[in-house]
Amino acid sequence: MHILLALVMIVIVWKTGLWRKWEKYHTVMLYFAFGNLLYNFLTANHFLWRLNSDILSNHTLTEFIIFPSTAMLFIGNFPEGKGKVIRHYLWYIGWYIAVEVVFLKAGYIEYQYGWNFWWSVFFDCFMFPMLRLFYKRPLIAYVISIFIGFFFLWWFKVPVHIPVEERGQK
Repeated sequence: MHILLALVMIVIVWKTGLWRKWEKYHTVMLYFAFGNLLYNFLTANHFLWRLNSDILSNHTLTEFIIFPSTAMLFIGNFPEGKGKVIRHYLWYIGWYIAVEVVFLKAGYIEYQYGWNFWWSVFFDCFMFPMLRLFYKRPLIAYVISIFIGFFFLWWFKVPVHIPVEERGQK
C-alpha cells in the first residue's frame, strides 16, 4: 500500500512538472519531513499513531516520498482567490483523510494513547495551513510549530526522555 501511494505521488509530481522547480519548494518539503522525523524521535516509545509496513516497504522510506511530494504539490499548485484557496485546502485535507480511511480499513495504521481518526482529521486541518505559512513566513511557522508540538506532547502525556550524560561518570 505504501509503495503504491509513493508511486502515485511520484507520477503526479512528474506529470505536473513541479519536480523541475524542486528548489523552489525544498524548504517546505524539508519542513514536512523534519516534522515527521521529530514526531518519530519524540514518540519513539509512545507512538500516538503508527503506520504498519508493507511486506516490501518501510513506511519511513515512503514518507520521504509521500510527504515531500505532498508539500510540493500543495504549494506548487496554490491558487489565488479566496474561493479557490478554500477549495484547495479542502481538496488536500480530503485526500489525506481518504488515504487515512483506506489505511485504517486495510490495517496499515493503528492509533494508541488516545489518538484516533478524528485527531488525525483535526491535525490535517491545520497541517496544510502550516505548510503554507512556512512557505510564506518560515520563522513564524517554526514558532507556532513548537507550541503545537508541546501541546500534543502535553495533551497525550507523551513521556519524552532525552538522555543527558551525567557529569563525572564514564
